[in-house]
Amino acid sequence: MPPTFRIGIDGGGTKTEGILIDARGEITARHLAPGCNPNVAGPEQARLIVTDTICALREEARRRADGARITHTHVYAAGNRTFWRETVATLTDFGCIHTADDSHPVLELATRGHPGLVLHGGTGSFVAARAPDGTVHYAGGIGWRFGDPGSGYELGRRAIARALLELQGWAPPSRLGPTVRDHALPGQEADVATVTRFFYAHADANRQIAALAPAVLRLAGEGDATAHQLVAESAAELVALALRVAAKLFPATALDTLPAGLSGPVLTHPVVVAVLASSSPLALAPVEGTPIDGVRRLLARA
Repeated sequence: MPPTFRIGIDGGGTKTEGILIDARGEITARHLAPGCNPNVAGPEQARLIVTDTICALREEARRRADGARITHTHVYAAGNRTFWRETVATLTDFGCIHTADDSHPVLELATRGHPGLVLHGGTGSFVAARAPDGTVHYAGGIGWRFGDPGSGYELGRRAIARALLELQGWAPPSRLGPTVRDHALPGQEADVATVTRFFYAHADANRQIAALAPAVLRLAGEGDATAHQLVAESAAELVALALRVAAKLFPATALDTLPAGLSGPVLTHPVVVAVLASSSPLALAPVEGTPIDGVRRLLARA
């Protein structure tokens, strides 16, 4: 009997990660590619990234064993659900194909298949929940144009807005001002017009804005009051959304007893974890593992 494998994809705005697992559920190969969110990369590029990743993993399975067969392919990706369903519908010889939001893997890590919720903050953000009846619900994740509080993009956007007000003289100077100027034009003097022009005209503006998030978090961790307030306000908006989700799906459950995880590089940063621990009625705790670990768990029990 030919050996069987399964392919799993976790695709976001920053990177696309693929895994190949064997019949025992062990990861036997990995493939890393750029982000595949169609709202950021564009539909054609996003489709190419995912299909190339899937095909590369299938070839790896064939290289490892003659007659290797793919029994399942799961794609958990950011962006429009219909877009991804239509994309995988063109694929053949990849077994049973399943698509879902990129929230499912981190929800799996946070709740281990039980009722509960997860807040995720990476390049973008969302809240996902598994209701007592087992149904999965998704909130937020509406993209960089419309908010995504608690995300890397939103932290960068807030930092730039504050820095521009400082440059205009309408906000007290802080360390955010020089940080944003140096990010846009390293080693150069910059005014409002040049900083604004850099971000509006850059060919990859979304990524440039989100790339400011680590610096904002670093400043907050070093005690900069302006950066700390910015981070706290952004994270609080995502928690407010999570509380609305919890109130609707778990009306009879005490919030501090509800499994609630934090996922992604922004929300699991020590500064954010500390802020939320002191202000949120939810007992939020960083999830263990990365999204691709959640993909492996979902694949293994498909």
